[in-house]
Amino acid sequence: MNSLLLFTILALSAGAYHLGKRRVLRLIGGKAHARHLASRPHYYGVYVALWCALPALLIFLLWLFLEPVVLEQWVVRHLPQSLQSPPSNRLSLVLNDVKNLAKGGIVSGYADPAVQTAAEHYRRLLGLSRTALWVAVLALAALGMQMGYGKIRISLRARTHVEKIVRLFLLMASTLAVLTTIGIVFSVLFEAMRFFRLVPWWEFLFGLKWSPQMAIRADQVGASGAFGMIPVFTGTLLIAAIAMSVAVPLGLFSAVYLSEYAPRKLRAVVKPLLEILAGIPTVVYGFFAALTVGPLIRRLGETLGFSVASESALAAGLVMGLMIVPFVSSLSDDVINAVPNDLRDGSLALGATRSETIKQVVLPAALPGIVGGLLLGVSRAIGETMIVVMAAGLAANLTVNPLSAVTTVTVQIVTLLVGDQEFDSPKTLAAFALGLVLFVVTLILNIIALYVVRKYREHYE
Repeated sequence: MNSLLLFTILALSAGAYHLGKRRVLRLIGGKAHARHLASRPHYYGVYVALWCALPALLIFLLWLFLEPVVLEQWVVRHLPQSLQSPPSNRLSLVLNDVKNLAKGGIVSGYADPAVQTAAEHYRRLLGLSRTALWVAVLALAALGMQMGYGKIRISLRARTHVEKIVRLFLLMASTLAVLTTIGIVFSVLFEAMRFFRLVPWWEFLFGLKWSPQMAIRADQVGASGAFGMIPVFTGTLLIAAIAMSVAVPLGLFSAVYLSEYAPRKLRAVVKPLLEILAGIPTVVYGFFAALTVGPLIRRLGETLGFSVASESALAAGLVMGLMIVPFVSSLSDDVINAVPNDLRDGSLALGATRSETIKQVVLPAALPGIVGGLLLGVSRAIGETMIVVMAAGLAANLTVNPLSAVTTVTVQIVTLLVGDQEFDSPKTLAAFALGLVLFVVTLILNIIALYVVRKYREHYE
Protein backbone atom coordinates (compact mmCIF):
# COMPACT_ATOMS: atom_id res chain seq x y z
CA MET A 1 0.00 0.00 0.00
CA ASN A 2 2.76 2.46 0.92
CA SER A 3 4.71 1.55 -2.21
CA LEU A 4 1.66 2.21 -4.35
CA LEU A 5 1.15 5.60 -2.71
CA LEU A 6 4.80 6.49 -3.26
CA PHE A 7 4.54 5.46 -6.90
CA THR A 8 1.41 7.64 -7.23
CA ILE A 9 3.31 10.65 -5.87
CA LEU A 10 6.10 10.08 -8.38
CA ALA A 11 3.57 9.74 -11.21
CA LEU A 12 1.86 12.98 -10.21
CA SER A 13 5.23 14.71 -10.05
CA ALA A 14 6.08 13.51 -13.55
CA GLY A 15 2.75 14.89 -14.77
CA ALA A 16 3.44 18.18 -12.98
CA TYR A 17 6.81 18.39 -14.73
CA HIS A 18 5.23 18.15 -18.17
CA LEU A 19 2.48 20.63 -17.25
CA GLY A 20 4.97 23.22 -16.03
CA LYS A 21 7.17 22.84 -19.09
CA ARG A 22 4.22 23.07 -21.49
CA ARG A 23 2.82 26.12 -19.71
CA VAL A 24 5.99 28.17 -19.95
CA LEU A 25 6.47 27.22 -23.61
CA ARG A 26 2.88 28.24 -24.32
CA LEU A 27 3.43 31.58 -22.57
CA ILE A 28 6.60 32.31 -24.53
CA GLY A 29 5.11 31.24 -27.85
CA GLY A 30 6.89 27.92 -28.47
CA LYS A 31 10.39 26.45 -28.35
CA ALA A 32 11.64 28.93 -30.94
CA HIS A 33 11.38 31.72 -28.35
CA ALA A 34 12.76 29.75 -25.40
CA ARG A 35 15.94 31.84 -25.42
CA HIS A 36 13.93 34.77 -24.00
CA LEU A 37 13.11 32.86 -20.82
CA ALA A 38 14.91 33.55 -17.56
CA SER A 39 15.70 29.79 -17.29
CA ARG A 40 15.64 26.80 -19.60
CA PRO A 41 12.15 25.27 -20.06
CA HIS A 42 12.82 22.06 -18.16
CA TYR A 43 13.62 24.04 -14.99
CA TYR A 44 10.02 25.27 -14.95
CA GLY A 45 8.86 21.67 -15.15
CA VAL A 46 11.13 20.68 -12.27
CA TYR A 47 9.86 23.69 -10.32
CA VAL A 48 6.22 22.55 -10.57
CA ALA A 49 7.20 18.91 -9.89
CA LEU A 50 8.94 19.94 -6.68
CA TRP A 51 5.89 21.88 -5.58
CA CYS A 52 3.85 18.72 -6.16
CA ALA A 53 6.21 16.17 -4.61
CA LEU A 54 7.82 17.84 -1.60
CA PRO A 55 4.73 18.59 0.55
CA ALA A 56 3.25 15.17 -0.25
CA LEU A 57 6.46 13.32 0.59
CA LEU A 58 6.90 15.32 3.79
CA ILE A 59 3.43 14.45 5.11
CA PHE A 60 3.93 10.85 3.91
CA LEU A 61 7.13 10.41 5.94
CA LEU A 62 5.74 12.16 9.01
CA TRP A 63 2.60 10.03 8.87
CA LEU A 64 4.59 6.79 8.66
CA PHE A 65 6.72 7.89 11.60
CA LEU A 66 3.87 8.99 13.86
CA GLU A 67 1.19 6.44 12.89
CA PRO A 68 2.45 3.50 15.04
CA VAL A 69 2.88 5.70 18.11
CA VAL A 70 -0.55 7.32 17.84
CA LEU A 71 -2.38 4.05 17.13
CA GLU A 72 -0.68 2.26 20.02
CA GLN A 73 -1.57 5.03 22.44
CA TRP A 74 -5.16 5.01 21.21
CA VAL A 75 -5.44 1.22 21.62
CA VAL A 76 -3.82 1.26 25.08
CA ARG A 77 -6.29 3.92 26.22
CA HIS A 78 -9.18 1.53 25.50
CA LEU A 79 -7.59 -1.60 27.02
CA PRO A 80 -8.87 -2.92 30.35
CA GLN A 81 -6.77 -1.90 33.32
CA SER A 82 -6.02 -5.57 34.08
CA LEU A 83 -4.04 -5.90 30.84
CA GLN A 84 -1.93 -2.84 31.70
CA SER A 85 -0.88 -4.01 35.16
CA PRO A 86 2.64 -5.23 36.04
CA PRO A 87 4.91 -6.92 35.09
CA SER A 88 6.29 -4.09 33.01
CA ASN A 89 6.71 -6.14 29.83
CA ARG A 90 3.11 -7.35 29.83
CA LEU A 91 1.78 -4.33 27.97
CA SER A 92 4.28 -4.78 25.16
CA LEU A 93 3.27 -8.45 24.83
CA VAL A 94 -0.42 -7.50 24.74
CA LEU A 95 0.24 -4.88 22.03
CA ASN A 96 2.19 -7.46 20.06
CA ASP A 97 -0.77 -9.87 20.25
CA VAL A 98 -3.14 -7.09 19.22
CA LYS A 99 -1.07 -6.30 16.13
CA ASN A 100 -0.70 -9.96 15.21
CA LEU A 101 -4.43 -10.58 15.50
CA ALA A 102 -5.20 -7.45 13.50
CA LYS A 103 -2.90 -8.65 10.70
CA GLY A 104 -4.07 -12.25 10.88
CA GLY A 105 -0.90 -13.53 12.53
CA ILE A 106 -0.20 -15.87 15.45
CA VAL A 107 -0.45 -14.67 19.04
CA SER A 108 1.77 -15.75 21.94
CA GLY A 109 -1.06 -17.71 23.62
CA TYR A 110 -4.82 -17.88 24.00
CA ALA A 111 -6.30 -14.59 22.84
CA ASP A 112 -8.24 -12.86 25.58
CA PRO A 113 -11.63 -11.46 24.42
CA ALA A 114 -10.40 -7.99 25.36
CA VAL A 115 -7.37 -8.53 23.15
CA GLN A 116 -9.60 -9.63 20.28
CA THR A 117 -11.72 -6.52 20.75
CA ALA A 118 -8.61 -4.37 20.80
CA ALA A 119 -7.37 -6.08 17.63
CA GLU A 120 -10.62 -5.24 15.83
CA HIS A 121 -10.33 -1.67 17.06
CA TYR A 122 -6.72 -1.51 15.90
CA ARG A 123 -7.68 -2.89 12.47
CA ARG A 124 -10.37 -0.23 12.06
CA LEU A 125 -8.02 2.52 13.16
CA LEU A 126 -5.33 1.28 10.80
CA GLY A 127 -7.77 1.28 7.88
CA LEU A 128 -8.94 4.81 8.73
CA SER A 129 -5.33 5.94 9.05
CA ARG A 130 -4.35 4.58 5.64
CA THR A 131 -7.43 6.15 4.01
CA ALA A 132 -6.68 9.49 5.66
CA LEU A 133 -3.06 9.21 4.53
CA TRP A 134 -4.09 8.73 0.91
CA VAL A 135 -6.51 11.66 1.09
CA ALA A 136 -3.98 13.97 2.77
CA VAL A 137 -1.11 13.07 0.45
CA LEU A 138 -3.11 13.33 -2.77
CA ALA A 139 -4.72 16.59 -1.64
CA LEU A 140 -1.34 18.13 -0.81
CA ALA A 141 0.12 16.91 -4.09
CA ALA A 142 -2.75 18.42 -6.05
CA LEU A 143 -2.62 21.67 -4.08
CA GLY A 144 1.16 21.92 -4.52
CA MET A 145 0.83 21.25 -8.25
CA GLN A 146 -1.79 23.97 -8.57
CA MET A 147 0.31 26.50 -6.64
CA GLY A 148 3.46 25.73 -8.60
CA TYR A 149 1.55 25.84 -11.89
CA GLY A 150 0.05 29.21 -10.95
CA LYS A 151 3.48 30.69 -10.19
CA ILE A 152 4.82 29.99 -13.69
CA ARG A 153 5.76 33.30 -15.34
CA ILE A 154 8.12 34.18 -18.15
CA SER A 155 10.15 36.28 -15.72
CA LEU A 156 10.31 33.53 -13.06
CA ARG A 157 13.89 32.43 -12.40
CA ALA A 158 13.00 28.78 -12.00
CA ARG A 159 16.60 27.61 -12.10
CA THR A 160 17.46 29.73 -9.06
CA HIS A 161 14.58 28.30 -7.05
CA VAL A 162 15.36 24.72 -8.08
CA GLU A 163 19.03 25.09 -7.22
CA LYS A 164 18.15 26.53 -3.82
CA ILE A 165 16.06 23.45 -3.08
CA VAL A 166 18.85 21.16 -4.30
CA ARG A 167 21.37 22.98 -2.10
CA LEU A 168 19.00 22.60 0.84
CA PHE A 169 18.77 18.85 0.22
CA LEU A 170 22.57 18.59 -0.03
CA LEU A 171 22.91 20.52 3.21
CA MET A 172 20.39 18.24 4.92
CA ALA A 173 22.21 15.15 3.64
CA SER A 174 25.60 16.37 4.86
CA THR A 175 24.11 17.42 8.19
CA LEU A 176 22.49 14.01 8.59
CA ALA A 177 25.82 12.33 7.88
CA VAL A 178 27.58 14.50 10.46
CA LEU A 179 24.86 13.96 13.05
CA THR A 180 24.96 10.22 12.44
CA THR A 181 28.71 10.18 13.02
CA ILE A 182 28.32 12.24 16.20
CA GLY A 183 25.56 9.94 17.40
CA ILE A 184 27.70 6.85 16.82
CA VAL A 185 30.64 8.39 18.66
CA PHE A 186 28.58 9.46 21.64
CA SER A 187 26.72 6.15 21.87
CA VAL A 188 30.00 4.27 21.94
CA LEU A 189 31.53 6.82 24.33
CA PHE A 190 28.70 6.64 26.89
CA GLU A 191 28.75 2.83 26.96
CA ALA A 192 32.54 2.85 27.23
CA MET A 193 32.31 5.22 30.19
CA ARG A 194 29.97 2.74 31.89
CA PHE A 195 32.58 0.06 31.30
CA PHE A 196 35.36 2.18 32.81
CA ARG A 197 33.26 2.62 35.96
CA LEU A 198 33.43 -1.15 36.41
CA VAL A 199 36.97 -1.77 35.12
CA PRO A 200 39.80 0.76 35.66
CA TRP A 201 40.92 2.40 32.42
CA TRP A 202 44.59 1.71 33.09
CA GLU A 203 43.86 -1.99 33.46
CA PHE A 204 42.07 -1.96 30.10
CA LEU A 205 44.66 0.10 28.21
CA PHE A 206 47.78 -1.55 29.60
CA GLY A 207 46.57 -5.00 30.67
CA LEU A 208 48.40 -7.96 29.13
CA LYS A 209 45.61 -10.54 29.46
CA TRP A 210 42.23 -10.66 27.74
CA SER A 211 39.66 -13.03 29.21
CA PRO A 212 36.26 -11.31 29.37
CA GLN A 213 34.33 -14.41 30.43
CA MET A 214 32.43 -13.46 33.58
CA ALA A 215 31.15 -16.11 35.96
CA ILE A 216 27.58 -16.15 37.18
CA ARG A 217 28.54 -16.80 40.82
CA ALA A 218 31.44 -15.25 42.67
CA ASP A 219 32.83 -18.65 43.71
CA GLN A 220 33.27 -19.83 40.11
CA VAL A 221 36.62 -19.90 38.36
CA GLY A 222 37.27 -16.78 36.33
CA ALA A 223 34.70 -14.73 38.19
CA SER A 224 36.80 -11.57 38.00
CA GLY A 225 37.69 -11.72 34.28
CA ALA A 226 40.60 -9.97 32.60
CA PHE A 227 40.15 -6.98 30.28
CA GLY A 228 43.60 -6.01 29.06
CA MET A 229 43.34 -4.88 25.45
CA ILE A 230 47.04 -5.24 24.53
CA PRO A 231 46.75 -8.86 23.24
CA VAL A 232 43.70 -8.01 21.13
CA PHE A 233 45.26 -4.94 19.50
CA THR A 234 48.55 -6.77 19.04
CA GLY A 235 46.75 -9.44 17.02
CA THR A 236 44.91 -6.75 15.04
CA LEU A 237 48.10 -4.92 14.14
CA LEU A 238 49.95 -8.17 13.37
CA ILE A 239 47.34 -9.38 10.88
CA ALA A 240 46.96 -5.90 9.37
CA ALA A 241 50.75 -5.63 8.94
CA ILE A 242 50.93 -9.02 7.19
CA ALA A 243 48.00 -8.09 4.96
CA MET A 244 49.46 -4.74 3.97
CA SER A 245 52.91 -6.27 3.34
CA VAL A 246 51.15 -8.37 0.69
CA ALA A 247 48.67 -5.79 -0.62
CA VAL A 248 50.98 -2.79 -0.93
CA PRO A 249 53.68 -4.22 -3.23
CA LEU A 250 51.27 -6.31 -5.29
CA GLY A 251 48.71 -3.52 -5.61
CA LEU A 252 51.17 -0.71 -6.23
CA PHE A 253 53.35 -2.63 -8.69
CA SER A 254 50.34 -3.83 -10.64
CA ALA A 255 49.01 -0.26 -10.77
CA VAL A 256 52.34 1.05 -12.08
CA TYR A 257 52.51 -1.67 -14.72
CA LEU A 258 48.92 -1.21 -15.88
CA SER A 259 49.18 2.58 -16.08
CA GLU A 260 52.73 2.99 -17.44
CA TYR A 261 53.83 -0.18 -19.21
CA ALA A 262 50.87 -2.38 -20.18
CA PRO A 263 49.43 -2.15 -23.73
CA ARG A 264 45.95 -0.71 -23.90
CA LYS A 265 44.32 -4.01 -24.89
CA LEU A 266 46.01 -5.88 -22.05
CA ARG A 267 45.00 -3.19 -19.56
CA ALA A 268 41.38 -3.38 -20.73
CA VAL A 269 41.34 -7.09 -19.86
CA VAL A 270 43.53 -7.27 -16.74
CA LYS A 271 42.07 -4.32 -14.81
CA PRO A 272 38.45 -5.63 -14.71
CA LEU A 273 39.71 -9.11 -13.82
CA LEU A 274 41.74 -7.65 -10.95
CA GLU A 275 38.78 -5.68 -9.67
CA ILE A 276 36.63 -8.84 -9.59
CA LEU A 277 38.56 -9.78 -6.44
CA ALA A 278 36.90 -6.85 -4.65
CA GLY A 279 33.45 -8.33 -5.29
CA ILE A 280 34.15 -11.76 -3.81
CA PRO A 281 32.39 -12.17 -0.42
CA THR A 282 34.76 -12.26 2.53
CA VAL A 283 33.35 -15.60 3.68
CA VAL A 284 34.75 -17.12 0.47
CA TYR A 285 38.17 -15.73 1.36
CA GLY A 286 37.68 -17.19 4.81
CA PHE A 287 36.98 -20.64 3.42
CA PHE A 288 40.02 -20.35 1.16
CA ALA A 289 42.21 -19.35 4.11
CA ALA A 290 40.87 -22.07 6.42
CA LEU A 291 40.80 -24.96 3.95
CA THR A 292 43.73 -24.20 1.64
CA VAL A 293 46.19 -21.58 2.86
CA GLY A 294 46.15 -22.57 6.55
CA PRO A 295 46.88 -26.30 6.01
CA LEU A 296 49.47 -25.42 3.36
CA ILE A 297 51.36 -23.14 5.75
CA ARG A 298 51.14 -25.73 8.52
CA ARG A 299 52.57 -28.50 6.33
CA LEU A 300 55.29 -26.22 5.00
CA GLY A 301 56.21 -25.08 8.51
CA GLU A 302 56.36 -28.64 9.81
CA THR A 303 58.62 -29.57 6.90
CA LEU A 304 61.00 -26.77 7.85
CA GLY A 305 60.84 -27.68 11.56
CA PHE A 306 58.59 -24.83 12.77
CA SER A 307 55.65 -25.19 15.11
CA VAL A 308 52.61 -23.82 13.28
CA ALA A 309 49.17 -23.53 14.85
CA SER A 310 46.18 -24.90 12.97
CA GLU A 311 44.85 -21.32 12.88
CA SER A 312 47.54 -18.72 12.35
CA ALA A 313 47.88 -15.00 11.80
CA LEU A 314 50.00 -15.66 8.72
CA ALA A 315 47.21 -17.52 6.91
CA ALA A 316 44.64 -14.84 7.71
CA GLY A 317 47.03 -12.02 6.81
CA LEU A 318 48.07 -13.50 3.46
CA VAL A 319 44.51 -14.06 2.30
CA MET A 320 43.41 -10.69 3.63
CA GLY A 321 46.25 -9.09 1.67
CA LEU A 322 44.98 -10.70 -1.53
CA MET A 323 41.52 -9.35 -0.76
CA ILE A 324 42.87 -5.79 -0.32
CA VAL A 325 44.98 -5.81 -3.52
CA PRO A 326 42.11 -4.54 -5.76
CA PHE A 327 41.49 -1.53 -3.50
CA VAL A 328 45.13 -0.46 -3.56
CA SER A 329 45.64 -1.30 -7.23
CA SER A 330 42.50 0.33 -8.61
CA LEU A 331 42.82 3.57 -6.65
CA SER A 332 46.55 3.85 -7.31
CA ASP A 333 46.02 3.18 -11.02
CA ASP A 334 43.40 5.92 -11.28
CA VAL A 335 45.59 8.38 -9.41
CA ILE A 336 48.68 7.60 -11.50
CA ASN A 337 46.68 8.06 -14.71
CA ALA A 338 45.51 11.44 -13.40
CA VAL A 339 49.09 12.78 -13.24
CA PRO A 340 49.47 15.32 -16.09
CA ASN A 341 51.44 14.04 -19.07
CA ASP A 342 53.36 17.32 -19.08
CA LEU A 343 55.30 16.11 -16.04
CA ARG A 344 56.24 12.88 -17.81
CA ASP A 345 57.16 14.67 -21.03
CA GLY A 346 59.30 17.21 -19.19
CA SER A 347 61.19 14.49 -17.32
CA LEU A 348 61.78 12.46 -20.48
CA ALA A 349 62.88 15.60 -22.34
CA LEU A 350 65.54 16.19 -19.71
CA GLY A 351 67.02 12.76 -20.38
CA ALA A 352 65.44 10.67 -17.64
CA THR A 353 64.49 7.08 -18.39
CA ARG A 354 60.93 5.85 -18.03
CA SER A 355 61.69 4.10 -14.73
CA GLU A 356 63.40 7.23 -13.37
CA THR A 357 60.42 9.31 -14.44
CA ILE A 358 58.06 6.97 -12.61
CA LYS A 359 60.16 6.94 -9.42
CA GLN A 360 61.12 10.62 -9.32
CA VAL A 361 58.12 12.36 -10.90
CA VAL A 362 54.98 10.27 -11.31
CA LEU A 363 54.85 8.50 -7.94
CA PRO A 364 55.62 11.63 -5.86
CA ALA A 365 52.96 13.55 -7.77
CA ALA A 366 50.44 10.75 -7.22
CA LEU A 367 51.42 10.15 -3.59
CA PRO A 368 48.37 11.86 -2.01
CA GLY A 369 45.99 9.56 -3.87
CA ILE A 370 48.17 6.52 -3.25
CA VAL A 371 48.17 7.27 0.48
CA GLY A 372 44.38 7.46 0.35
CA GLY A 373 44.25 4.02 -1.28
CA LEU A 374 46.64 2.59 1.29
CA LEU A 375 44.57 4.07 4.10
CA LEU A 376 41.46 2.45 2.67
CA GLY A 377 43.33 -0.85 2.60
CA VAL A 378 44.46 -0.47 6.22
CA SER A 379 40.91 0.34 7.31
CA ARG A 380 39.65 -2.75 5.48
CA ALA A 381 42.34 -4.89 7.14
CA ILE A 382 41.58 -3.59 10.62
CA GLY A 383 37.83 -3.97 10.19
CA GLU A 384 37.79 -7.46 8.64
CA THR A 385 36.13 -10.14 10.76
CA MET A 386 35.15 -13.23 8.80
CA ILE A 387 38.63 -14.16 7.56
CA VAL A 388 40.08 -13.78 11.05
CA VAL A 389 37.37 -15.94 12.63
CA MET A 390 37.87 -18.75 10.13
CA ALA A 391 41.66 -18.61 9.72
CA ALA A 392 43.20 -16.98 12.82
CA GLY A 393 40.89 -18.13 15.61
CA LEU A 394 39.49 -16.48 18.72
CA ALA A 395 42.44 -16.85 21.10
CA ALA A 396 43.77 -13.54 22.47
CA ASN A 397 47.48 -14.37 22.56
CA LEU A 398 50.07 -11.70 23.27
CA THR A 399 52.55 -12.59 20.55
CA VAL A 400 54.10 -11.24 17.37
CA ASN A 401 54.72 -14.72 16.02
CA PRO A 402 52.77 -14.94 12.71
CA LEU A 403 52.58 -18.74 13.08
CA SER A 404 50.46 -18.51 16.25
CA ALA A 405 46.71 -18.14 16.63
CA VAL A 406 45.57 -14.59 17.42
CA THR A 407 42.38 -12.55 17.37
CA THR A 408 41.41 -9.01 16.44
CA VAL A 409 39.32 -6.20 17.87
CA THR A 410 36.40 -6.67 15.49
CA VAL A 411 36.23 -10.41 16.16
CA GLN A 412 36.09 -9.81 19.90
CA ILE A 413 33.39 -7.16 19.50
CA VAL A 414 31.25 -9.60 17.53
CA THR A 415 31.92 -12.39 20.04
CA LEU A 416 30.98 -10.23 23.01
CA LEU A 417 27.73 -8.99 21.48
CA VAL A 418 26.44 -12.25 19.99
CA GLY A 419 23.46 -13.87 21.69
CA ASP A 420 21.37 -12.73 24.63
CA GLN A 421 23.66 -10.47 26.62
CA GLU A 422 23.14 -8.19 29.58
CA PHE A 423 24.31 -4.69 28.80
CA ASP A 424 25.14 -4.06 32.44
CA SER A 425 27.99 -6.57 32.65
CA PRO A 426 31.64 -5.69 31.98
CA LYS A 427 31.81 -8.50 29.43
CA THR A 428 29.32 -6.80 27.10
CA LEU A 429 30.40 -3.24 27.81
CA ALA A 430 33.98 -4.19 26.93
CA ALA A 431 32.90 -4.33 23.28
CA PHE A 432 32.14 -0.60 23.36
CA ALA A 433 35.49 0.17 24.99
CA LEU A 434 37.25 -1.77 22.23
CA GLY A 435 35.22 0.10 19.63
CA LEU A 436 36.14 3.46 21.16
CA VAL A 437 39.86 2.71 21.11
CA LEU A 438 39.59 1.38 17.55
CA PHE A 439 37.86 4.62 16.55
CA VAL A 440 40.70 6.66 18.06
CA VAL A 441 43.30 4.57 16.23
CA THR A 442 41.59 4.99 12.85
CA LEU A 443 41.20 8.72 13.54
CA ILE A 444 44.96 9.00 14.11
CA LEU A 445 45.59 7.15 10.84
CA ASN A 446 43.29 9.57 9.04
CA ILE A 447 45.11 12.56 10.51
CA ILE A 448 48.49 11.18 9.42
CA ALA A 449 47.19 10.48 5.92
CA LEU A 450 45.66 13.97 5.70
CA TYR A 451 49.00 15.51 6.69
CA VAL A 452 50.83 13.56 3.98
CA VAL A 453 48.23 14.45 1.37
CA ARG A 454 48.37 18.16 2.15
CA LYS A 455 52.14 18.24 2.26
CA TYR A 456 52.72 16.70 -1.16
CA ARG A 457 49.69 18.33 -2.78
CA GLU A 458 51.27 21.72 -2.09
CA HIS A 459 54.40 20.60 -3.92
CA TYR A 460 52.67 19.45 -7.09
CA GLU A 461 49.75 21.82 -7.54
